[in-house]
Amino acid sequence: MENKNSTKVFIETYGCTFNQADSQIIAGLLNENNIEIVDDIKDSQIAIINTCYVKNPTENKVSNKIKKIQETYPNKKIIVSGCMVEIDPEKLDKIAPNSSWIGPQQLNKSLNVVNKTLNNEISRETGFSKDSKVGVSKLKFDPYTHIVQICEGCLGKCTYCCTRFARGSLHSYPSNEIVKEVKNAVNDGCVEIQLTAQDTAVYGRDTDEKLSTLINEVSSIDGNFKVRVGMMHPKNVLYDLDDIINSFKSKKVYNFLHIPVQTGSDNVLKQMKRGHRIEEFKMIVKKFREKIPDMTIATDIIVGYPTESDEDFQETIDLLNEIKPNIVHISKYKHRKGATSSNLDEIPNEIMKKHSKYLTDIKTKITEEENKQLLNTIQKVLIVEVGKKSGFIGKTESYIPVVVSNAKLGEFVKVKISETTSTYLKGEVIE
Repeated sequence: MENKNSTKVFIETYGCTFNQADSQIIAGLLNENNIEIVDDIKDSQIAIINTCYVKNPTENKVSNKIKKIQETYPNKKIIVSGCMVEIDPEKLDKIAPNSSWIGPQQLNKSLNVVNKTLNNEISRETGFSKDSKVGVSKLKFDPYTHIVQICEGCLGKCTYCCTRFARGSLHSYPSNEIVKEVKNAVNDGCVEIQLTAQDTAVYGRDTDEKLSTLINEVSSIDGNFKVRVGMMHPKNVLYDLDDIINSFKSKKVYNFLHIPVQTGSDNVLKQMKRGHRIEEFKMIVKKFREKIPDMTIATDIIVGYPTESDEDFQETIDLLNEIKPNIVHISKYKHRKGATSSNLDEIPNEIMKKHSKYLTDIKTKITEEENKQLLNTIQKVLIVEVGKKSGFIGKTESYIPVVVSNAKLGEFVKVKISETTSTYLKGEVIE
């Protein structure tokens, strides 16, 4: 029987898959200690806001959320976790002086922080640690998808990035522990395994292991499931390119490569300290597509880096038109707290808006044309979630979203594609 007097905690998460997994770890630890995780903030004594700080719009969103909770629920105790804690403690202290904090690498102290906060103490756990995030108790918010954090931190020095100040230098987790966690998840009924990190390609560079070997070990686990490999930095893919491509050939691995190029200009790449060249990026994409023709290429573009000229922007246009990536995430440059590029003058906002709109139109045209080619084809689809309005959403072998009217969560089905858009497909289950 439910204890009506039990502590109830509400968790809201912003940002990447890695941050979602952090929330699951916090929830798992609290749940193990008889603290109930609730879906509605009104039912909670404590609200944990797990923040992302990678982009300016997200910073504004999390800051406004924290302020709104304090205004709407003046007696609600607030704990802030995630990247904001490490990147911008000054701002956080200003907008929420009575909040407790859990740094991204202090998740094992979550219970302590919650108990102290309940006791009207302000508890703040920050700083770096080498504690593993693999094999720990997690409270999954989705029974069919399991996120596995394979490493934390990176080896990059990107001038525009503030995330590295929150996540620190590379710390890879042991492959045998990762494989064990995946096995347990598959045995529990998970059908989609998401291998995630700030940069999955850098996995094992500090421990003499390799991403390709890890993917092979995970995909050789018994069971009917798919693996999605998270974002890879081009310069680190180069260390293990052929073996990574071979590991992606497994039928259990989605034909999906997220490889952010950020700009089409070698000049801007150098200013950004990205560590790769445009020709290397093109070569990686070409090799993947040669070996796996149905590969979905996702990339990221930053519009309006402070040193970007009109010529540099034209090179980005040319690159997109040449490569024709299936997915493009476009961000307008904005100074980030502590980032080196914040010392430079920002490009006028009207130019950035114009450039962003131009690239968005190109992106939409590319994806519309790519998706049109799938009209009337039969696709093998894994059903992963219930649609927000109606129906179900699944993913093709190439990780393209498909909306179907009738299906069962966690099942592989064959779907005939009846309609295409620039962002998703529609179809009917045929078996």
